[in-house]
Amino acid sequence: MRILITGAAGFLGSHLCDRFLREGHEVIGMDNFITGNPQNLAHLAADQNFSFIRHDVSNFIFVPKKVDAVLHFASPASPNPLSPYGYTNLPIQTMKAGALGTLNALGVAKANNARFLLASTSEIYGMPLEHPQKESYFGNVDTIGIRSVYDEAKRFAESLTMAYYRFHGVDTRIVRIFNTYGPRMHLDDGRVVPNFIQQALRKEPLTVYGDGQQTRSFCYVDDLIAGFQQLMATPDDFPGPMNLGNPNEFTIVELANRVLALTGSRSKLVFEPMPADDPRQRKPDIGLAKSMLGWEPKVQLDAGLTRTIEYFDGLISRGLA
Repeated sequence: MRILITGAAGFLGSHLCDRFLREGHEVIGMDNFITGNPQNLAHLAADQNFSFIRHDVSNFIFVPKKVDAVLHFASPASPNPLSPYGYTNLPIQTMKAGALGTLNALGVAKANNARFLLASTSEIYGMPLEHPQKESYFGNVDTIGIRSVYDEAKRFAESLTMAYYRFHGVDTRIVRIFNTYGPRMHLDDGRVVPNFIQQALRKEPLTVYGDGQQTRSFCYVDDLIAGFQQLMATPDDFPGPMNLGNPNEFTIVELANRVLALTGSRSKLVFEPMPADDPRQRKPDIGLAKSMLGWEPKVQLDAGLTRTIEYFDGLISRGLA
């Protein structure tokens, strides 16, 4: 197959490139580097099955070859307002990636009769009143809150994808991604895992927002990528949505203590006010993924954190972060 991956230089996009290339497919990567990192793709420069187009997906997408699949992953994704990669600092670009970018990517899929996968998010559930969150839950989103530029962009993207499925008959898949971590995240991404790891490695205090009793479920990137691949490969007519994430739930303080133990750091925890609209709980119901794909996460938190710590420690030791 020939596969177009938008957001290819991002955290998830670059791992997707690797996965499909290992399986013998041809991959066309697309990114404008607004949050993507060119170094995430540097190791693919000599791969004859990989090509790259630098392009902003909010503009019309032209692909010189016929493609069999389109995976739309282009979007800022960090909620942290202190991060230069945070979507609250890139609000218009985030909305364009979710709206115009999805429209243009769906256009490529329609023109090529290609299968389409939308990277949606657990953020569409907002401040959930249901726990854990099933795909049938409509969510509880503040449409004008500080995080709404990302939440609403993804909700619109889902609606547009379903319109193309119903009206044009495009073969679509929607995946709602829950908290994922691993190598190739930006060290200053601002999300909790890279934040804790870089603070611990630099022997700085670990910043905990609120009382630290809010919970998250953390999925290692390799598990998530396997889920994408399995969903794209299924012959079933299934537009989604489907939750992919790890249902094992941890408090933020528990995560901080695990990072401290694995790094051997003696850093202390410091508590800061909770950011606006930050959900207290986030946990996927993955019953659909288990029954339909036989998929569930395999990498335990300590193992995944250890691999991620090694990656970030290498960046810091080489002066790359």
